[in-house]
Amino acid sequence: MDNILDLRSDTVTQPTPAMRMAMANAIVGDDCYGDDPTVIELEQQAAAKLGKAAALFVPTGTMGNQLAIFTHCQPGNEVIVGDDSHIVWHEVGAAAVISGVQLRTIESHLGALDAAKIHSKIRHGADIHEPQTGLICVENAHSNGRVIPLATMQEIWQVAQAENVPVHLDGARVFNAAAHLNVDVREITQYCDTVMFCLSKGLAAPIGSILAGNEAFIAKARKKRKLLGGGLRQVGVLAAPGLIALNEMPQRLHEDHRNAQLLAQQLSTIEGIEIDLSAVHINMVWLRFTRELDVEFLMQTLTQAQIKANPPEHGWMRLVTHWQITNADLSRIVSALKTALN
Repeated sequence: MDNILDLRSDTVTQPTPAMRMAMANAIVGDDCYGDDPTVIELEQQAAAKLGKAAALFVPTGTMGNQLAIFTHCQPGNEVIVGDDSHIVWHEVGAAAVISGVQLRTIESHLGALDAAKIHSKIRHGADIHEPQTGLICVENAHSNGRVIPLATMQEIWQVAQAENVPVHLDGARVFNAAAHLNVDVREITQYCDTVMFCLSKGLAAPIGSILAGNEAFIAKARKKRKLLGGGLRQVGVLAAPGLIALNEMPQRLHEDHRNAQLLAQQLSTIEGIEIDLSAVHINMVWLRFTRELDVEFLMQTLTQAQIKANPPEHGWMRLVTHWQITNADLSRIVSALKTALN
């Protein structure tokens, strides 16, 4: 065994050989001046694929989400968001620091938000004591690995439209969601005003995300990106692999999903491991240890098998498949976990 299997996330993917060649040969300009042709091409193609008028290349998904909040909202606004969302859990409280907004969390059902609950929380600021709802944020695919049904997206969108509140979609893995639902990604993004997705997760680009919306929104977001220190220069070297990520990698995401399902099925047969197979929608396997576990021995066993994984938290462990985890690799993973539990 001379290859390391990295299951920590799909953010660990290495760029494909074609991406590396594209980086070397990229035609570049200065994106801060708006004249990097490769960036322009990526932004235009991304906007078209998402069914939006314009798009903006940003370094990270967190910047894309926070830029959306920063652009949609005024300081003192309230943002309605799920209590288990990435924006709440993993973005360092940035909404308060950058945009001066407060997050009003509502309970989600395994990542899905109830439109009626959202409707009940919307505030228009008529009362001098109340903030105004500036934005509703939803997530699909959710960071728990589940895909939110289109009907749920539509119900939230209809409430937002009726109340004149914009919707932002944290679509870090929206192409995974589309692959799971077997629909064009625009079937999902039609139910939001703006959307962010990551080129650097399952699509395997080395860096970068896209924020998309209407032309006025993106023009405003471009200036705010500069304010945040995101004015980019010869970034065509990163947009070039992004074009491959956008145009070629979505077609193979079903392979990652299938490998995750196969891995989950095999791991579920091991005594001491519990997996909800119906929850394996995309490329994530969440497993729960049902008996006492020596975590140090588990991690040592995985290391000896040349497998990288994040240690379990509160009895749960996440394994993520991607283009560098093949069907042939699954047996090594299963074997290592069997050894760790024996």
